[in-house]
Amino acid sequence: MKAVVCEAFGGPEVLSLREVPDPPPPGLGEVQVRITARGVQYVDVLMLAGKYQFRPEPPFIPGSEGAGEVVAAGPGVVSLRPGDKVMCRQRLGAFAECSNVKAEDCDRVPAAMGLDEAAVFRNVYHTAYHALLQRGRLKAGDRVLIHGAAGGIGLPAVQIAKLYGAQIIATASTDEKRAVCLEEGADYAIPYHDGFRDKVMELTQGRGLDIVYDPVNGPIFEESLRCLAWSGRILILGFLGGAPAAARTNYLLIKGIEAIGVRIGGLNEAHPEIALANLKTLIGLAAERKLKPRIWRRYPLAQASDAIQALIDRAVIGKAVLTG
Repeated sequence: MKAVVCEAFGGPEVLSLREVPDPPPPGLGEVQVRITARGVQYVDVLMLAGKYQFRPEPPFIPGSEGAGEVVAAGPGVVSLRPGDKVMCRQRLGAFAECSNVKAEDCDRVPAAMGLDEAAVFRNVYHTAYHALLQRGRLKAGDRVLIHGAAGGIGLPAVQIAKLYGAQIIATASTDEKRAVCLEEGADYAIPYHDGFRDKVMELTQGRGLDIVYDPVNGPIFEESLRCLAWSGRILILGFLGGAPAAARTNYLLIKGIEAIGVRIGGLNEAHPEIALANLKTLIGLAAERKLKPRIWRRYPLAQASDAIQALIDRAVIGKAVLTG
């Protein structure tokens, strides 16, 4: 089979399309999936660079989310059978034409969803749902600021916050990205590079925010804290903006603020029953077309390095997908 292989640690240039051995027959509790679409994530950028907490040694096949058709089921698998269309998560190996995946890490694709949408659905929507509804305790009427709102985990947050009745202020770096945020349900979309607190306070009539959803962190973290109302919550999802910020704990104390970490892998490990229930809810909403991934561009598998570079350049609006 063909697969994209990371040959050494580095940037997109370390990827090459190779012929590699087909996977063996699926083992106990596994299915073999013919993958036709794969999501490209910033995690892949970090993993290629050897900077992610899970650090496989090259050569390895990247990719942790995909969708396709089950072609074989291993011993003990009763929930899936050949011919089923599934979305799946895996630690590595999605940038290939075929892969063995634990059956418990696969979900059937709703009829209303294409395989390219399914490939990018599971991880980002689960992250946004868990962050906003469970860690952030979002309720109807809450005022929510979503940073990086046009990105891979930003637009799902916009859609979910809107679905659950929040007032949404989105930040994004360009006019094009802000227009997309408004299309997806944000009430307001504002720039952030030259400061955003004054605009946020104006838009909230001086009351401030209940929740900040922050995958950016870095230099905008302190200004985000200053936008929060009494007992507000800031959800920390990542560090796209640079080095992790240092929280001013006196400010947290004075305003009763909660700084809350969000890691979907941690939820999967600590509370798999909650993760399972969340995914059931999310797939149901997708089946009703209440949630719909926005695909920015589809790349053939051979152009995986171009897709990775687009992520590094922050050109992607929504999600990029590798097909074929």
